[in-house]
Amino acid sequence: MSEKKMVKFIIQRQDSENAAPYEETFEVPYRPNMNVISALMEIRKNPVDASGKATTPITWDMNCLEEVCGACSMIINGKPRQSCSALVDQLEQPIRLAPMRTFPVVRDLQVDRSRMFDALKKVKAWIPIDGTYDLGPGPRMPENKRQWAYELSKCMTCGVCLEACPNVNSKSDFIGAQPLSQVRLFNAHPTGAMNKAERLEAIMGDGGLVNCGNSQNCVQSCPKGIPLTTSIAALNRDTTIQSFRRFFGSDHQ
Repeated sequence: MSEKKMVKFIIQRQDSENAAPYEETFEVPYRPNMNVISALMEIRKNPVDASGKATTPITWDMNCLEEVCGACSMIINGKPRQSCSALVDQLEQPIRLAPMRTFPVVRDLQVDRSRMFDALKKVKAWIPIDGTYDLGPGPRMPENKRQWAYELSKCMTCGVCLEACPNVNSKSDFIGAQPLSQVRLFNAHPTGAMNKAERLEAIMGDGGLVNCGNSQNCVQSCPKGIPLTTSIAALNRDTTIQSFRRFFGSDHQ
């Protein structure tokens, strides 16, 4: 009988937030259409490294397993991406896995993405309707605007664009492309536009547009192909207009 094909993984592990990272090597039996998540599940069922030594199960985040929730983001062979859509057949071996370092590591491949969610709170990335009474049907959005707004709505808050951005790090307050693009999305909404000035003011200070270095890594790494740099360019124009309105005054708020 021919020897069973194995897939080798080199995984960067970390036992706690303040612990030093280290690497462990694992081998799992190959099967067709295997993705990184299914390989991690195999390791979790039998946490034994490549040398046969028993170890602890790998910790990571996942939810939908179909590139919708954004929870399973990690560094795969040096690039941030979703592990559910990373097929073993398309990856160079050994496959190296590591946590995204833009965010604090909780354990192993699991990270705390609070930084990104806090930025969404800062820019008020929602439509402020309290739901206490029926407002009836809302205003319609023009079709040409709806088409590009739909592209922005595909964002799954995975954090890959923040990980790829050289300006998002522990020494910078830059909120990154993801929250900025959501500002453009919610300002385009007919009801959300009522808070347009408030959102623009939130990104005009420290940590906002001024900190973008225009490296364009975000748009190249986005798994949904969202035109993030186009949003940033549009917001640069909108914030310029908003600064004039702030200085000269305007009846249109």
